Amino acid sequence: MWIHDPMKPSIKPNNPNFSSGPCSKRPGYNINALDISVLGRSHRSGAGKDVLSKVCLKTAELLGLPEGWRVGIVPGSDTGAMEMAMWGMLGERPVDIFGWESFGKGWINDVTNQLKLDNVRTITADYGTLPNLDQANFEHDVIFTWNGTTSGAKVPNGDWIADDRQGLTICDATSAVFAMELPWHKLDVVTFSWQKVLGSEGAHGMLILSPRAVKRLETYTPPWPLPKLFRLTTKGKLNEGIFRGETINTPSMLCVADYLDALSWVESIGGTQQAIEKSLANLKTLEAFVEQTPWLHFLTQEKAIRSNTSVCFTVDLPPEKIKLMISLLANEGVAYDIGSYKDAPAGLRIWAGATVEQSDIEAMLPWLEWAYHEAKG
Repeated sequence: MWIHDPMKPSIKPNNPNFSSGPCSKRPGYNINALDISVLGRSHRSGAGKDVLSKVCLKTAELLGLPEGWRVGIVPGSDTGAMEMAMWGMLGERPVDIFGWESFGKGWINDVTNQLKLDNVRTITADYGTLPNLDQANFEHDVIFTWNGTTSGAKVPNGDWIADDRQGLTICDATSAVFAMELPWHKLDVVTFSWQKVLGSEGAHGMLILSPRAVKRLETYTPPWPLPKLFRLTTKGKLNEGIFRGETINTPSMLCVADYLDALSWVESIGGTQQAIEKSLANLKTLEAFVEQTPWLHFLTQEKAIRSNTSVCFTVDLPPEKIKLMISLLANEGVAYDIGSYKDAPAGLRIWAGATVEQSDIEAMLPWLEWAYHEAKG
């Protein structure tokens, strides 16, 4: 049971980083422990290729990807990976695209206003809710985010995705991979970035392709020109080198070392399932606090679709008072970067992925109570 005391707490989190991206480094992180033996070497050298190949193989292994699924490192973070997929694969079929927060709605904008596809159906919902996923027509290509990073609403499961689909499923899962159960056999394209759930560095994206997605790339050529950074095929065949670590452009080998450190940490705690359990335990801690806190509410009211990574809240205060709360917490060094996303309803957003320790969330919560009463006046 939480004791709600408006007095200033004395115990602070050991790690006050609750940002939703870039996210907190793993517990015990030490930059001096990184294997930097390839720094200063060409990424096309034998040693460089070996390290980059290890990224692809280790990611596939830890995620338990089915046989035949490919993992590649691409430029431009999750955004770059999604753009490569959309610009390289869309146009053969009609498109159904779901959006219920800023990033999903950004993909809607790209498909309708940049690619300017003719046969597009958009299915949207407000922040904190999901659209009716059963509206998806799997004769079409279907695009969606798994977890709404800026709304705190996630897809609960893959039951709604047809096994006999004719189109592709293209899923932005950047704040879900390594934190949520994903039905890989139902997902043809999955994208994510290192700086989210694993708390690694930004600028690099991961692109996961099913055999069906590879077939699309090799049998369909979009009618628009593709810049070099988006080209996944050569002479009508998949550029397999991308999925062996032969990147299109030069990656940061320091960031690669940092990501491999994060993967090793996941392995050390028992694998992806244990990372998921850690995140779910963090969410339960937040749920117990909200249940006994009359002024704090989940933006996503429905428990089954509530994110266990980017947990979003509304607060019974006007926006300027919420900003004061956030400033007070940052000034005390107990919680950094927990304001809601700029396009989302005013409130708080607390990252609860596996790199955040449950004990730090528990230490931070009494400070929320204190900051609320201070801001309320």
